[in-house]
Amino acid sequence: MLRSFFSSTQDKWQPIIKQLESVVGKDGVVRRKEELLTYECDGLASYRQRPGLVVLPRTTEEIAAAIKICHDNDIPWVARGAGTGLSGGALPVEDCVLIVTARMRQVLDIDLANHRITVQPGIINNWVTQTVSGAGFYYAPDPSSQIICSIGGNVAENSGGVHCLKYGVTTNHVLGLKIVTAEGKIMDLGGKVPEMPGYDLTGVFVGSEGTLGIATEVTLRILKRPESVCVILADFPSIAQSGAAVAGVISSGIIPAGMEIMDRLTINAVEDTVALGCYPRDAEAVLLVELDGLAVEVAANKKKVAEICRANGARDITTASDEATRMKLWKGRKAAFAAAGHISPDYFVQDGVIPRTKLAEVLKEINQLSDRFGYKIANVFHAGDGNLHPLIMYDNSVEGAFADVEELGGEILKLCVESGGSLSGEHGIGADKNCYMPYMYNATDLETMGYVRDSFNPKGLANPGKLFPTPRTCGERANAQKMAKVKDAELF
Repeated sequence: MLRSFFSSTQDKWQPIIKQLESVVGKDGVVRRKEELLTYECDGLASYRQRPGLVVLPRTTEEIAAAIKICHDNDIPWVARGAGTGLSGGALPVEDCVLIVTARMRQVLDIDLANHRITVQPGIINNWVTQTVSGAGFYYAPDPSSQIICSIGGNVAENSGGVHCLKYGVTTNHVLGLKIVTAEGKIMDLGGKVPEMPGYDLTGVFVGSEGTLGIATEVTLRILKRPESVCVILADFPSIAQSGAAVAGVISSGIIPAGMEIMDRLTINAVEDTVALGCYPRDAEAVLLVELDGLAVEVAANKKKVAEICRANGARDITTASDEATRMKLWKGRKAAFAAAGHISPDYFVQDGVIPRTKLAEVLKEINQLSDRFGYKIANVFHAGDGNLHPLIMYDNSVEGAFADVEELGGEILKLCVESGGSLSGEHGIGADKNCYMPYMYNATDLETMGYVRDSFNPKGLANPGKLFPTPRTCGERANAQKMAKVKDAELF
């Protein structure tokens, strides 16, 4: 049975393999079963599906030719960058071609005078800052995965990070794009200046999660490093008090570069993992606040923020202005997701957004959901803009545990929407949250979005089944996952 299955599969793909090899070379097409397993999931490892083929292009023209082959043969395709996404956005669909941009890592142009840089999509987020740091510049969007995630994926998901409170998410830093549409056509969106006439198609494309095409060149805005930077660490006897401090800082008129909260479970996981010695283990929450700007401004705001934190019950306050200490204070926050892996065999992370004023209320309800479902939840989040990242701890080897955790995650998302927030702040919708879109948008909203998708992607071949609620219910999706596992079991 095994031999005949792979024989028929190879026969089916052979003409397509030859066409793709003529475009990207033999080393640019991955087709062996054991190699394809590498690409069967993204950072949301709970969902898995092996692609039919993987293509590794190096240029815009090679991507256009590969997509044209898929278009002409009605083959679905999915774009993938570094594979660090947390919503299943790069999850393959059955018998698809996975187009991976990992080889496209060139810096194409640096224009310091105009504060911009043009790169290929496979370049790692942190490399952009490294490229221009010697001249005193940096790239502001900084996801926790910035040392491994790629710019193309950041564009697809409209990624944020610690500094998104003051400086905005990816869309605020993309000036222009060269893209390949789902029909294999090459288009230029936006340009090299901040404002362009006509429809804002750049804004439409950023955050479209690969459903409109692939970005092959990205022109980014880079910023001059501030004169002064200070990080404040305040610890609190309750997470509600830390949330009140966040609201107090923002209402005072101060806009920090970043504001992050970690709860006690996360604090101890981080200290157990990276042993920083700067996070008090007995605190119910710590608040990290980064201030930047002119030295006189930072000095004045540092004093105000400390006063607001104390007024809201902060026990101890630590400040750091030198880079080494600042990096040490931030290291724990950046390591929070990895640290969770040391206290639980598996975890499931969500990405809802709520109004800042409802932090205490929503976190209380999340704790109640934790008690009701019987799973621990570690809370770590971008407090300044209300972007929650609850990490639900579970053991995937326990039958039924993941289904429970999915349901719990869905309840958290519904809670966010009901509180006046949204389903995602930076991880995207992907395959994980698409069935919850009707909780946030009505049928007309979704239909209108579908019109935009269809204008770029008329055959529906680009990343099908993502972003929009197809299948229509989470139950259908769960059944599809079970069937996929059964098929994999039969193969082995």
